[in-house]
Amino acid sequence: MISWNDFEKVEIRTGTILTAEEFPEARKPAWKLTIDFGKLGVLKSSAQITSIYRQEDLPGKQIVAVVNFPPKQIGPFRSECLVLGVYTKTGEVVLLQTERRVDNGLRIG
Repeated sequence: MISWNDFEKVEIRTGTILTAEEFPEARKPAWKLTIDFGKLGVLKSSAQITSIYRQEDLPGKQIVAVVNFPPKQIGPFRSECLVLGVYTKTGEVVLLQTERRVDNGLRIG
């Protein structure tokens, strides 16, 4: 069990995907995402969601991500946030999204 104080340390925010690019250097198939988090700025992330999300369908999607993990180097790419999703029984990742459009950068809690 974690405490409420532990949970409050995790910054989970809303953002909108601006671009999705191919990431051929990734060990597992992934997209390189550029995400607008409003006042928090634009961050990049690598997401292993290629099996159910087409590159052209991702821009404009509002997603939920952790924005206060340290950056992670993934090959030649620096991932600055962790896009959240649900693992299906077959191992695919379904993006967590807001139920309706809200401002980018709002905190989940």
